[in-house]
Amino acid sequence: MVDLTTSWLGLSLRSPLVVAASPLSKDASAIAEAVAGGAGAVVMRSLFEEQLVHEQMGLHRFLDARADMDAEARSYAPGPHAFSADAEPYLAELARLKKRVDVPVLASLNGTTPGGWTSYAKRLEDAGADALELNLYEVGSAPDETGAEVEERQLTVVRGVVAAVAIPVSVKITPFYASVTAFVRALERAGARGVVVFNRFYQPDIALDTLDVDRHLVLSTSAELPLRLHALARLSPVTGLSLACTGGVHSGLDAAKAILSGAHAVELASVLLERGPGHCAVLRDELAGWLREKGYASSAEARGVLDLRSAPDPRAWERLDYAQMLDGWRPSRSGKRRP
Repeated sequence: MVDLTTSWLGLSLRSPLVVAASPLSKDASAIAEAVAGGAGAVVMRSLFEEQLVHEQMGLHRFLDARADMDAEARSYAPGPHAFSADAEPYLAELARLKKRVDVPVLASLNGTTPGGWTSYAKRLEDAGADALELNLYEVGSAPDETGAEVEERQLTVVRGVVAAVAIPVSVKITPFYASVTAFVRALERAGARGVVVFNRFYQPDIALDTLDVDRHLVLSTSAELPLRLHALARLSPVTGLSLACTGGVHSGLDAAKAILSGAHAVELASVLLERGPGHCAVLRDELAGWLREKGYASSAEARGVLDLRSAPDPRAWERLDYAQMLDGWRPSRSGKRRP
C-alpha cells in the first residue's frame, strides 16, 4: 500500500491531489465527491479584489447619500449589510464546505494592489479557512511601471495579508517574472508559506465575425505541464516554501511528474471540470500505481527526486540542453519532426 499523505503549508493531507480554485467549489456535493475520490484539500473559487472594492465603494456612496436623508427617509433605507452581496455568499460557501468535507479548505483572494480589500483575509480566517491562497494575477497595463515596481507592489500585498492572519498564506503566481526564483525567495522573506506555479494567464481571442474580443474559458491540457515542471525543479532546492503545481495535470502520471520535480501538492481544475469531480479517484489510483511500480513506498519519498539538485543529469533543466535539443532537430520531407 503506497502512502500518499503529504505535508503542505503545515497542513497534513491524505493525498497530494488538491481541488484547485474553480467554479466547482460552489457545489458542495461535487467537492464531497472529489474528496471521496482522494482529494486531500480544496481551494475555493477566488474572491476578486475588483468585487470587494466595488462593494466598498457602493457602501461609501450609500452612506454619503444616507447622510443627506431626513430621519423618516433613513428609517426606510436598507442598512449597510445590504452591500455585502459579494463577500457574504462566499463566507456562507466556505461554511458549507467546512461542514461537508473533512479535509483542509483554503479560501482564495485574487488581487494585486494594497488596500482595504485585504482586510477580508481576516474575515476568511474567522470563518474557518484553514489557509489562504493569494492569487497575484494581473494584466499589466501601466506603460511606465517597471517590473521591479510591479513586484514590490505585489510583495506589499503579500506582507499585508500575511500580517492580517495567523493561518498559512500560499501565493499563486504567473510565469511572467524576469526571475521566478528570485521573486519566490522574496515571497518567502515576505512571510508566505507556499507558492503555486503557475496561474493560467487570461488569454482573450478575437472574434473576426463580430470584430469583438472573444471571452471564453479554455481548459488546460497536459501540454502546459512542462513549464511548471521546469519551475518546480529549479525552485525545489532553493526554497523552504511548500510548492504546488497547477495547470496541465490531467492524469496520475502528470501528478507523478510534478511530485518528482518537487511539488508537495498538485492542484486540479480543468480535468475535474471536463471529466467530473469523481475522476479524482482515477488520478489517485494512477499515481499510487506508478509509485508502487517504481518501488516508492510513499509520495513523499518520490518528491524532488528529479529536481535540479537531485536529477541524474541536472543539465536537462538548463539552457545547454535546450541548445542540444534544437541542434538535434531534423525536419522530414513531410514536415514532421524526424529524430
